[in-house]
Amino acid sequence: MEDINYIKHLNGVFDQFAKDNRLNPTHISLYVALFQLWNHNFFREEFHINREEVMDFSKIGSKSTYHKCIKQLSHWNYLLYIPSHNPFKGSRIKMFDFGTSDEQAVYRSRTHIGTSSGQALVPIIKHIQTRTNHKNNNKPENLKNLIPLDFENDNKPNGVGQHRDNLKTTSDKDYGEPL
Repeated sequence: MEDINYIKHLNGVFDQFAKDNRLNPTHISLYVALFQLWNHNFFREEFHINREEVMDFSKIGSKSTYHKCIKQLSHWNYLLYIPSHNPFKGSRIKMFDFGTSDEQAVYRSRTHIGTSSGQALVPIIKHIQTRTNHKNNNKPENLKNLIPLDFENDNKPNGVGQHRDNLKTTSDKDYGEPL
């Protein structure tokens, strides 16, 4: 059983996902499903998987898509996939550590194991508002232009023609009459 920090591992692997243009949402969904199964297996070095279960967790509906993606993830060193070709045993998976040791993580491409004693570099992303929201700026003025209804005089607005009240929302309804 490995000593894996759940949050640090996910942060490390998502950083790697952001830099890898080969991945599509199916790869990421499959990896997250396998990571969850790894968690259920107490982060053992290797664990067995059931294809149907993994496909269900990752919401992959095609066997060919599943096999293509898991082989690509293995080829791209996100995990090690060892197919069993035995339906009763299941394939084996070995997940790799993405900077989850007690030391600070740096980019995986800088070291062989993905960790270093150096400080992690985290980009600062600030939201800069460059446009002013002009939507609904005239809302109070629009409300002032509405003609108030006089509910005491059969819905007649002040000095304006009759408003139709087809749903009879302003008077008492007779629930006995049909709609």
